[in-house]
Amino acid sequence: MSYEKKKTGRIACLFLTALIWGAAFVAQSEGNVMGPFTFNGLRNLLGFFALIPFIRFYYGDFHVDTDTLRGGISCGLCLFLASNTQQIALLYTTPGKTGFITACYMIFVPIAGIFMGRRIGLKTGVAVLASALGLYLLCIPSGQSLSGVNRGDVLSLICALFYTLHILCIDHFTKKAEGVKMSCIQFLTCAVLTLLLVPFTETPDPAAIASGIVPLLYAGILSSGVAYSLQIVGQKDTDPAVASLILSLESCFSVLAGFVLLGQSLSLRELSGCLIMFLGIILSQLPDRKKETEEAG
Repeated sequence: MSYEKKKTGRIACLFLTALIWGAAFVAQSEGNVMGPFTFNGLRNLLGFFALIPFIRFYYGDFHVDTDTLRGGISCGLCLFLASNTQQIALLYTTPGKTGFITACYMIFVPIAGIFMGRRIGLKTGVAVLASALGLYLLCIPSGQSLSGVNRGDVLSLICALFYTLHILCIDHFTKKAEGVKMSCIQFLTCAVLTLLLVPFTETPDPAAIASGIVPLLYAGILSSGVAYSLQIVGQKDTDPAVASLILSLESCFSVLAGFVLLGQSLSLRELSGCLIMFLGIILSQLPDRKKETEEAG
């Protein structure tokens, strides 16, 4: 397969990941009825089991090498910290502010890359700034601001840092690990760590779990099992700064999903934010002929 086709396939995986995550907004909101740790724990457990048949069919065995095991545990730890911090943050602040602050990982990833010796080109830098502006217009209603920082805002910022670690961790391990197997181990790690917290923080209610079974199935099988696996496949050999930009489109897709599925109206400000974000992503994907020639060779 040519370099260009491989690149297109990886970008498509990341776009699909953002789309599934965006559409999962409603499911995640309704799933909170059973408690954040219960929901996250069961969600990741479903993601783990959902990948077992695929691994058997695709790989033919369940053998796991050292790199895949280390990658799965490391990424699972990052996912455990990020996803649960976000759920707790939503108890103290608005979804709009949480969405904006969390998605700031698209700024943190290239900054972290600089300290790791990665060069951030002007094109990517401009794309990040454009997407940040679009995200602000999308998530923060007119007349509101990010002033008045509270506990939830601080937790959302910490969550963004954890998602930055998650993206960089995937970037590090996908070079050697088997992607889907690593994803499977990631979910098991996150599920076990999260469910261990449930007895100390929540009282699971079977009735609440039953009432939220449909959101849980979507979040567990599609948003976790499928989407996070697509993220790992899509990030392979993709610049993590560019990957974070594409994944941040989750915010756009969540607004569009609300419009399509729930009939929620879109303001001119929100539409402008979506458009600016999409333009930023397109800018980041404009071909750099010199770089492509070097990588293809």
